[in-house]
Amino acid sequence: MKAGRIFLAAAAAVICCAALTACGQTGGNGGSGGKKGLIKVGVINNDPNESGYRTANVNDLQNTFTEANGFDAQFKYSLKNDEQIDFAQKFIQDEVDYLLLSAAGTAGWDGVLQDAKKAGVKVILFDRTVDASDDLYEASVVSDMAKEGETAVEWLKGQNLDKYEVIHIQGVMGSDAQIGRSGALDQAAKDLGWTIVSQQTAEWNAEKAQQIVQSAIDAGKSFNVIYAENDDMAKGAVAALDKANISHGVGKDVIVMGFDCNKWALKELLDKNWNYDGQCNPFQASYIREIITKLENGETVSPKKIIMEEKGFDAATITQADVDQYGIGQG
Repeated sequence: MKAGRIFLAAAAAVICCAALTACGQTGGNGGSGGKKGLIKVGVINNDPNESGYRTANVNDLQNTFTEANGFDAQFKYSLKNDEQIDFAQKFIQDEVDYLLLSAAGTAGWDGVLQDAKKAGVKVILFDRTVDASDDLYEASVVSDMAKEGETAVEWLKGQNLDKYEVIHIQGVMGSDAQIGRSGALDQAAKDLGWTIVSQQTAEWNAEKAQQIVQSAIDAGKSFNVIYAENDDMAKGAVAALDKANISHGVGKDVIVMGFDCNKWALKELLDKNWNYDGQCNPFQASYIREIITKLENGETVSPKKIIMEEKGFDAATITQADVDQYGIGQG
């Protein structure tokens, strides 16, 4: 009997150990709490409602990082850097395999990226860069925001206006897009003596942009260029112009410039109501997935920085084929 009891106790201990082992199993490539066999990914992005560009960017990521494609992905959104940093810390604690980041602001990321590296979490930047050493992330898939601004400003220079009186509507201050698109215009104004009639942030919002332009109109300010750092803000600016019966577009009183190339915005160019739109390519997910595949296979990612191909569109030369090929979202 005594021997039998010893055998039963040993068997029970084996079963208990097996159960504990099963309960402690991890998913992905070592991330705790993930789904077994899937790569655990934490995605931090800006608010999907920020703009048509952002909606397309979010959808692209969500359609790529799915269970069917081998990923256990969680998505968090904010336009505030501090909230995004909190999300990142939580993903690190959850032991994700990869942290994908589109930072709301360029500054303040060193600490959390260092924490990720210590924890073995691989970081990939997308859409926007950050002010941090490139040894803190594996790769970046981004737009060259400074080049976007330079391309737009070169186009504006080429219009050879008798005078340049610009209402400059900025995006969220401190974001990579705002810094790049603002920097080019600020430099041109300084070098060429252009007048910046008004320079304010509308935080990518159409209604706020409309208020900025309406305030300039109500104050009796003279202007002949709207330089809006995304399409939605350009749309808001145009609403204020329309309300005041101020003509805009090709051969009209006010030049209208936007960024992102939403399909509906490119149609405004095609109809000659706007003058210029700068492309910002939101479709980055396939590049990120390819980077993750290389890292999973132990390969080196080269080049480390992938810059999306982008161009600017002029109302004088844009075609329906351009709208169909390059326009994002719904028309």
